Amino acid sequence: MLLGKVFKNINQKYKSINFNNIRFNSKDCKQNDIFFAINGNHSNGNEYINDAISRGAKVIISNLKIEGFNRKKILFLRSKHPRRLLSEVASNFYNKKPKNIIAVTGTNGKTSIANFYYQILTLNKKKVAAIGTLGVLSNKFNLKTNNTSIDSVNIHKILKKLKNLKVENVILEASSHGLKQQRLNNINFSTAIFTNLSRDHLDYHKTFKDYFHSKLILFKKLLKKKGNIIFDENIKEAKKLDQISKKRNLKKYSFGINKSSVKVLNIQKVNNQKKVDFLFNNKIYTFKTSLIGRIQIKNLVFAIVAASLSKIKIKDILNSIKKIKPINGRLEKIGNLNNKSKVILDYAHTPEALKTVILNIKEDYPLSKISLVFGCGGNRDKDKRPIMGAVANKYCDKIYLTDDNPRFENPRLIRSQIKKRIKSNKFLEIPSRSLAISTAIRKLKSGDILIVAGKGHENYQDYKTRKYFSDKSEILKAIKSKNLNLSKSIKTNI
Repeated sequence: MLLGKVFKNINQKYKSINFNNIRFNSKDCKQNDIFFAINGNHSNGNEYINDAISRGAKVIISNLKIEGFNRKKILFLRSKHPRRLLSEVASNFYNKKPKNIIAVTGTNGKTSIANFYYQILTLNKKKVAAIGTLGVLSNKFNLKTNNTSIDSVNIHKILKKLKNLKVENVILEASSHGLKQQRLNNINFSTAIFTNLSRDHLDYHKTFKDYFHSKLILFKKLLKKKGNIIFDENIKEAKKLDQISKKRNLKKYSFGINKSSVKVLNIQKVNNQKKVDFLFNNKIYTFKTSLIGRIQIKNLVFAIVAASLSKIKIKDILNSIKKIKPINGRLEKIGNLNNKSKVILDYAHTPEALKTVILNIKEDYPLSKISLVFGCGGNRDKDKRPIMGAVANKYCDKIYLTDDNPRFENPRLIRSQIKKRIKSNKFLEIPSRSLAISTAIRKLKSGDILIVAGKGHENYQDYKTRKYFSDKSEILKAIKSKNLNLSKSIKTNI
């Protein structure tokens, strides 16, 4: 392709120069590629320019004060913002995109909303894709990814591939990292959802203010004019979102109590299901679901609204709700115990998420004792650790403190910081996560609930360079072992 096709403001004499591909990792460079020298958190892209050239890169984009061809006929183009330019060029290079692209941001609930939306459209025989923590899910192809928000080159590449496959509906999880690092620029979202905001990723953002403002980039800059904005009126950030929606003439769908356009009016437990009445656009609708927790009902309603904005009739959406399945590792009931105790797996790894999960389960099972297996990740926000301990101490009957993903940190130190605010008679410290899970399940009595929190869908535990089992596999193994010692008669087990 010609440089003039992907660079808007480029000197006329360079427009007809040909290139093959766009790279920002020097190791990926091949003959006749463009290399963007981007500064990251731990590295300076300019240090890898020579490596990129040695591998075949012919055009270098950097913030260095160099412009034009050097002696080796390598073209240097200067940009004050190489990262921003990378997204723009990638968008022009992969220049086709689906018509309806939705973004979901917030601290908690992004994956659930995205997956519920994906399920609703799939059940209604619509071509759809979901991109986020669980990777790329689509009717046509699936792809595992390392980050919630994919890098700017690959996200545009994936969107073009989906467009070529005639997938016109895409829902995408927008992380604060992805937004701040401009990975999602030049996508032109038609709808944006804000779930909630609580402490997370402060190891990266440093301040809560920066974390919040990174989320707002989606609504201020990336959501197209007169697009749709969906958010919860009851959160304190709602006032700011309301101001943005008025300033940018966005169509607002607010979730709340008073003047909101979306309201959950009633949740009634009927056997193992919930009957939900909700108001949407001045009409009352009803559906039934077997999902656990009020928070998942809320996430499901967010997805229903997003699906209705994707030109699916509300009656068709509601007809499909009974087939909606729980999300992998999100308030997911695992296995079946013969004494009617339950094990629930969740990804909660922030204080607010953990509190929400425990309280939602308490609401669904008010007579049950709640046990918890959890820890905190290494090389991440350290200040949240005692806060997580305090939440567990306040809301749980029994705590099994264990390792999460220690990464390169001392796991004993992590646990010592968590247990500062847990009563000594309330917890057992079991470093081995496998042993903590099996012990907690072995001690479950009839009707008890065990929450295994922190890792959810992740299929490994990260210790330095080694990776181990998934929580789900250990839970299933422990349940199988416990059931061997239980009668098939519930009366006997009680």
